[in-house]
Amino acid sequence: MTDQTPAAETNSPAATTPQARRAARIDLLGPIEYPADLPVVLRREELAKAIAENQVVIVCGETGSGKTTQLPKICISIGRGVQGAIAHTQPRRVAARTVASRIAHELKTELGGMVGYKIRFNDRVSPDTCIKLMTDGILLAEIQTDPLLKKYDTIIIDEAHERSLNIDFLLGYFKQLLPRRPELKLIVTSATIDTQAFSRHFDDAPIIEVSGRLYPVEVQYQPLDAESEERGEVSYVDAAVQAT
Repeated sequence: MTDQTPAAETNSPAATTPQARRAARIDLLGPIEYPADLPVVLRREELAKAIAENQVVIVCGETGSGKTTQLPKICISIGRGVQGAIAHTQPRRVAARTVASRIAHELKTELGGMVGYKIRFNDRVSPDTCIKLMTDGILLAEIQTDPLLKKYDTIIIDEAHERSLNIDFLLGYFKQLLPRRPELKLIVTSATIDTQAFSRHFDDAPIIEVSGRLYPVEVQYQPLDAESEERGEVSYVDAAVQAT
């Protein structure tokens, strides 16, 4: 005789809620892996602690630090993304798509399930998506129908240094929203940001700085024939191509 799950249990309302389905997806992940060569991974425990203990965290990460792809995974590891999805904004549509694809790949899950994205004219999310990439314009549009953003338990505003109208409006809106949503977490990240100004805006929120990765650059010079340049036979662009 085989054990069977009672029908009442499988059909219970609690088992079909978005929260339950998101929790089930996360449980199936197994241990989350982090690329050891990314600088942000070295600060993973510090970041996880700061996010858990503070409503707002400012992350200043240089280009190549890995903050964009690893922060959502860190949030998942401390239990975020269950009561609501993790909204992760990008300034451009192509970034939202590629980052979502990369995170899904690293979590070994199918794009459009646990990890999805929503951009203009394209929506690859499900009701139990845990990490949702989107443009900042999409998040602004969602505020019109969901002013409290109840479908999210964590918001990551990436590339805040671009200071677009959308980003500035969102940061101003969250200043008013956070007291009404004490359980909501906000993470503001950027490669180059006036961290002190953003920290003061959010009542002296903690700042965590993450270094980037540097690569050697070789500079090559190609002698330029001044007479040929004057006759229009060669340009600096031509010389640069020849030097490579």
